[in-house]
Amino acid sequence: DCEDMQCLNWTSTSEAVATAVQRVAGMLQRSDQLDKVEQYRRREARKKASVEARLKAAIQSQLDGVRTGLTQLHNALCDVKDIQNSLADVSKDWRQSINTIENLKDVKDAVVQHSQLASAVENLKNIFSVPEIVRETHDLIEQGELLQAHRKLMDLECSRDDLMYEQYRMDSKNVHDMNLIRGYFGQVQGLSEELSKQLWMVLQRAMVTVRRDPTMLVSVVRIIEREEKIDRKMLDRKKQTGFIPPGRPKCWKNRMNEVLEGTVSARIESTQSETRESDKMWLVRLLEITRKYVLDDLTVVKNLMVQCFPPHYNTFQVFFDLYHKSVSARVQELAAEDLEANEIVSLLTWVLNTYKSVDMMGHPDLQPECDVKQLEPLLPQHVVDDLLGKYLKTFTSNITGWLRKALETDKKDWQKETEPEADQDGYYQTTLPAIAFQMFEQNLQVAAQINETFKEQVLRVCLKQMNSFLVRYREEAINYKEEHLKDRQLPQCYVQYMIAIINNCQTFKESINSLKRKYSQSTEPTQNDAAIDKLLNEVAREGCQFLLDEVFLDLEHHLNALLTRKWLTGSHAVDTICVTVEDYFNDFAKIKKPYNQEMTSKAHRRVVVEYLKAIMQKRISFKNADERKEGADRMMKEAEQFKFLFRKLSGEDTDRLCDAIAAIAEVFKLTDPALLYLEVSTLVSKYPDIREEHIVALLAVRGDASRDMRQMIIETLNQNKPSTSSVSQPVFRDITVPSNTMTAMTSMTVPKLLK
Repeated sequence: DCEDMQCLNWTSTSEAVATAVQRVAGMLQRSDQLDKVEQYRRREARKKASVEARLKAAIQSQLDGVRTGLTQLHNALCDVKDIQNSLADVSKDWRQSINTIENLKDVKDAVVQHSQLASAVENLKNIFSVPEIVRETHDLIEQGELLQAHRKLMDLECSRDDLMYEQYRMDSKNVHDMNLIRGYFGQVQGLSEELSKQLWMVLQRAMVTVRRDPTMLVSVVRIIEREEKIDRKMLDRKKQTGFIPPGRPKCWKNRMNEVLEGTVSARIESTQSETRESDKMWLVRLLEITRKYVLDDLTVVKNLMVQCFPPHYNTFQVFFDLYHKSVSARVQELAAEDLEANEIVSLLTWVLNTYKSVDMMGHPDLQPECDVKQLEPLLPQHVVDDLLGKYLKTFTSNITGWLRKALETDKKDWQKETEPEADQDGYYQTTLPAIAFQMFEQNLQVAAQINETFKEQVLRVCLKQMNSFLVRYREEAINYKEEHLKDRQLPQCYVQYMIAIINNCQTFKESINSLKRKYSQSTEPTQNDAAIDKLLNEVAREGCQFLLDEVFLDLEHHLNALLTRKWLTGSHAVDTICVTVEDYFNDFAKIKKPYNQEMTSKAHRRVVVEYLKAIMQKRISFKNADERKEGADRMMKEAEQFKFLFRKLSGEDTDRLCDAIAAIAEVFKLTDPALLYLEVSTLVSKYPDIREEHIVALLAVRGDASRDMRQMIIETLNQNKPSTSSVSQPVFRDITVPSNTMTAMTSMTVPKLLK
């Protein structure tokens, strides 16, 4: 080992020498550095001294630590030896004292007996005065001195419990002595029950008591707190000894909570003072009373009752939860009843809106203790959905009945001998649209109180029922017309009420659009909207057609007189037609736009078409040029009369239709038959929808066209077929020519257009 150490030292020294040589060689690489050798030497000497000093300090510190550790180990060893000796002495003493402890059993029994006797002596005064204390306690309870009564009751219970506990300690199996003590204090349990009844009575009237005598409520709470403290003490002793006095634990705090819950529940139940049979608004009254009771009571709890209870009772939150629970139970009972539609809406509006609003649980007087955001819903969602579904079903049935009754009432008005009322613009109308949409408006306002989704559902039901209603409305309008045709004298105001029916369609349109703007967030038209719009247009246009039919029934005789011999010699048929049409249109002026404009256009077209039909029916065949000239002049004059009339009625250009009469008159007026083809060609170019049979009829009325001329004109026109694709207002399309006007040369199985 010594050789190894020497070898190791020599190796370390060699390495140090080699390192030093390298450092010196690095310092003295140039000749001018030799002058600094002494300086280098002193610097290295200082470094060496510094390193040696640090090394010595480190070694000294380690030596001091080792010395301290050795001293502590020595002291610990001495302590361990002392402890071993002490444990040996304790073990020896314990073995010697076992016999002594067994000999002290008699002393132990004497101590227990002494404790029992001491307890008996201590309670001796109470034991002898139990009957008197019971009477005093009973009197105090009757006098309402509950705090003093409870103090005496505690003294009695304490004496009884201590005696029973000592007896239990001495002999837990001695049932006889236990029963003896329980029997002697038998009235104590009755006093406890009597006192508790008084406590519960005070708590049941807590809302009144806290206003009139808050000290009484405070006393009740103090008594309950005392009993809770005694309960905890007795339960702790039971864990240690197994003994529990009779009647413990009383759990009066739990009972207090039950009483308060029952009181709140009874308070909510007492809000119903009316039934549906005695008052149709019974539910609204019930809900309003409930709202007022809950708000008033919680305000009292916050401002007064909280001060009567310890802070850890969290009184306001307890009452807040109790009222919420009771109200929830009550509204669920109401929801389970057979509610009518308006009652369902009243209940849901109250539950979903009023309950959490500033009028009730969100009232400023209850803030900030009351957080409505934390409240659970009063009704489960499935109950709300069931009620909404029931309402929609009932509402659908009701709205159908209401609309049916409204229509029946309107139908009775149609038979009146007085004209219908007019609106502020002078248009005839009935009350049907106002009644129908007043019903819709009322129900939508109610639905809007519940939520947006339900409002949209009710609106869809309204529009769907409106669609069905309009089908019946159309049928009744047709029946009205059919009944009138059986006796055109009845009803007297048929025209005026038919105008009102037409105007109602426009009112329905405007009302529907108003409802959608007001109650629907969607602006997209639906399939139902299109169906309603189509039905309304059909009812209005059919009504216009019925009125035109009425006009032309009156004109039928005068129209039949056109283009006859009597007409040629002098007739006032057209004058009468114009007067009659103008008279009717004085009433038709009370038709709303756009139907009044359509009405005028249809009347204009129909008058002209009927006139042209009279020409095509060959009621007259002119015998000579004078008759043709006279007839043509009359036709031109009458065409001007029609132009003037309908320009007056519509305020628009009416020339094209009436010009067809004038164009035909030009064909009749022509004196040179050789030019007849050119005149007919002009007519065909103006009215491309004119057909071959029309030309044949015109030539037949003219009376001077030979068979060959007619055939030549027809064949030439067929070779120069004008196009009918660009005809915007066909005039002759709907005019048929009786077959007896067709000659053998031109009669065809199927009429064809000149094209």
